[in-house]
Amino acid sequence: MLSRQSQFDRRTQRVRRSLAKGAGGRARLSVFRSSKHIYAQVIDDAKGHTLAAASSLEKELRAQLKTGADKAAAAAVGKLLAERAKKAGVDKVVFDRGGYRYHGRIKALADGAREGGLNL
Repeated sequence: MLSRQSQFDRRTQRVRRSLAKGAGGRARLSVFRSSKHIYAQVIDDAKGHTLAAASSLEKELRAQLKTGADKAAAAAVGKLLAERAKKAGVDKVVFDRGGYRYHGRIKALADGAREGGLNL
């Protein structure tokens, strides 16, 4: 029987494989969710560079948010990331949810990025 972490890793790799097939050269918006914060970055896999990043740890967001572990924080991180990605010249990305379900904070981050102007 696989451990919970190895199941998560297998799910993550399965999602990334399917994204790579349909990406069409677009950058990847990758999400990491911890129990206290949420982090996101836009990655150019062809060059191996991070083009834009945002998290709930940043001072400008921490002043506005009650906690970094709720949907409001995720939506704010999504909007901030979209703003930074657009400055970097990225409009279209593929959404890499990792091994997480597209639900709750992950969905809120994606919706915030869409509101900020990213095409997911």
